[in-house]
Amino acid sequence: MQATHFSDAELADLRAHGIVLFADRVIFDAQPPMPADQIAAVQARCHGALPPALLDLWRTTAGGSLDYDLTLEMNGHIEGISWGELFYNGSDSYRDLEGWIDHELELAEEAAEENSRPWNGKLDVLPFGGFEYCDRIYIVTEPDAKDCGHVLAWKQGLPPAWRGAMHEDGLATVAPDLYAAFGALQLHADPLEPGHSGTGITFLEYVDERRMEHGLSAPLADKLIAFFCQAVTDWRTPLAAGTLAAQPALARQALRDAIDHDDTALTLQLAPLVANLGTALAGSSIPTDYALRREKFAAAAALLESGAPVAPDALESASGNVPAALMRALLDAGAQPDADAMARCVAGGGADSARLIGAALAAQGVDAAAAYRAASATLLRKFTADIAEVRKGKLSHYLGLDGLEAHAERLRTFVL
Repeated sequence: MQATHFSDAELADLRAHGIVLFADRVIFDAQPPMPADQIAAVQARCHGALPPALLDLWRTTAGGSLDYDLTLEMNGHIEGISWGELFYNGSDSYRDLEGWIDHELELAEEAAEENSRPWNGKLDVLPFGGFEYCDRIYIVTEPDAKDCGHVLAWKQGLPPAWRGAMHEDGLATVAPDLYAAFGALQLHADPLEPGHSGTGITFLEYVDERRMEHGLSAPLADKLIAFFCQAVTDWRTPLAAGTLAAQPALARQALRDAIDHDDTALTLQLAPLVANLGTALAGSSIPTDYALRREKFAAAAALLESGAPVAPDALESASGNVPAALMRALLDAGAQPDADAMARCVAGGGADSARLIGAALAAQGVDAAAAYRAASATLLRKFTADIAEVRKGKLSHYLGLDGLEAHAERLRTFVL
């Protein structure tokens, strides 16, 4: 890919609109460079010198916003890390840079006291980015550490009810230095693709506002967007070249993209290139779980056709109008019948699949009718409560009022 060159005049124009470039990535809502006295104040609170790459960043901008994907292996999961902020003093975020440093110093002091060990009152790792309280990005400043200068990501675990999510806090290395960490920021999907609503949209909206309301020239905006989109990962070229299987992370991303688009042919093509279809694809979810959770039923069927394994508790991820043929294949592959999944299928219009689950429960000696009544009553109460809140204007629900009412009506009228 040919490198994009911005003239000094163009870079100055972008900076006037709160946009700077660093390590081939775009920072928007970018602040002016960090004053020397603020850098010195941060340095005074760290054990070891601030890495040169961080100084380079701060002498470019004190902070701002990022809009890229970052995916890491963490605690045996494939985790998306939210690195949307570069912390700076005086921001209106959850905490500003100084606030995060104070927070980390408190944690370090508490840890030293709990472990009865001396502490020099300074940070060995400096928080400088992340997203609210959920995800944080650190750089190691401890001079004697083997990973001095490395960039680390911390992610907060979610409650056990979040199926497929990481349930304990995790820590992983992003890259050996800040420049490489910025290089790890990618776009898993083209934000210019019709219907795209994920990563990159916030940046595009920012640029659009600067163009429409603040005078950013259209040619420069288009050039900037083209530069931004160079971070879109390309798995199609190695797929065409027959080399994708040798790049496991990229092959995994390609399969996830095929599932997200519910593309049967592409899923069938990519599944054999993923070394182990029984390992995590997103969070802790294996590919079949992921496809069910996303209600990508054509892709799920293609995965089963490709020999992908099915977890015994796979139906905990099932809901909606699951095709009966797919449900039969899941049960035949070892998925355990589940009355809650039965109720979710009924609500979503998958009555035939619900009956298959009921038959499987009965074959195990379970009173399927009673189990369904209990599960459907619980789900119906939730839908009824949500309908009331939507009508009051207190809740915005992805199903909408009509969708909620349709789901509730199916539960009321279903006969096993």
